[in-house]
Amino acid sequence: MLASDLAVKFWGVRGSIACAGPQYVRYGGNTSCLEVTAGGRRLIFDAGTGLRPLGDTLCSADKLDVDIFFTHTHFDHICGLTFFKPLYTRENKVRLWAGHLAPILRLVDVVKQLMMAPLYPVTLDIFVAKVEFRDFRSGETLRPAAGVRLRTAPLNHPNGATGYRIEHGGKAICYITDTEHRGGPPDPVVVELCRDADVMIYDSTYTDAEYPSYRGWGHSTWQEGIRVADAANVGSLVIFHHDPSHDDAFMDGVERDAQAARPGTAKNGQPRAVVAREGMVIAP
Repeated sequence: MLASDLAVKFWGVRGSIACAGPQYVRYGGNTSCLEVTAGGRRLIFDAGTGLRPLGDTLCSADKLDVDIFFTHTHFDHICGLTFFKPLYTRENKVRLWAGHLAPILRLVDVVKQLMMAPLYPVTLDIFVAKVEFRDFRSGETLRPAAGVRLRTAPLNHPNGATGYRIEHGGKAICYITDTEHRGGPPDPVVVELCRDADVMIYDSTYTDAEYPSYRGWGHSTWQEGIRVADAANVGSLVIFHHDPSHDDAFMDGVERDAQAARPGTAKNGQPRAVVAREGMVIAP
């Protein structure tokens, strides 16, 4: 039985490409994947390589009923989908959601292209679970379960992306990746979506010093995350989407600097700034 309270578990925290090696052990090398539980339901966000180990833990469940929400469909956020074992059990129901494609494209067509020869050995027909593809428009409000509300907003990223605010029981977790700040004051769209949230998970791929070399790639910095969190009165900032060049030692330094810039704990008892690690659970 899933807990009724709102919580998030991190299964993949890295961006761009999965990383292996002893220098990535403490923070993790899998790409983006979150498991949110709320009101006895499981909501998964993004299908990076972290989706594979999450799926392995769900194989014993009877008649799994789950939703997967994509921020966008760049490869590092969808490459774990075909390794999600619940898709290969006939009794399961899996709904796939995307808000950045319609009306020009459809999510089902993107997944078909992902599994197209000569890039992939099997086609979409290999899934035997009941799979539904649901396209929406970023900015819509979704209600995937009783007592659970998802507010969405478009993010500044090449080919589009969607930010999510998950609300349940008077608490809110925001998931903001992949997005690039525009300079000047924090992005008002992101600030409004995250206003007074208990937790904000934010694309912190670069540092402010690194960012000028990657302008236009669609990513932000941990320092901008602090500026957004402060402007939106966010409780806890979670630094996320770690660059593959940022190993454990580098991320230790980021966390140290971020906590110095945003010291103390939020009202939920969590640090006001923390670096995401695989396996970490936050319950606001």
